[in-house]
Amino acid sequence: MIDLYVYYKVGGQQAARLEPLVRAMQARLAGELGVSGQLKRRPDTRDGLQTWMEVYTGVGEQFAPQLDAAAAAAGLADLIEGPRRAEVFVEFTACA
Repeated sequence: MIDLYVYYKVGGQQAARLEPLVRAMQARLAGELGVSGQLKRRPDTRDGLQTWMEVYTGVGEQFAPQLDAAAAAAGLADLIEGPRRAEVFVEFTACA
């Protein structure tokens, strides 16, 4: 299992339009795949842009392409600045 963190930039004028789309996408993912997500953003705005992050914990590796397809279907790319960037983390296992 992995934890998936997806971040991207959002213009201030687009935030009100984007938030319900992301939340609806996350609700569909929860209903269809049983994956719940969180939506977060940095508290500051730089150059008129906010940084948003979607967090999905304890998902399988096959979830990333499913998320990409859901984001494309939701039309998120039309409202963000630049790409969505994903980072994958796993549980830390200490070496003996």
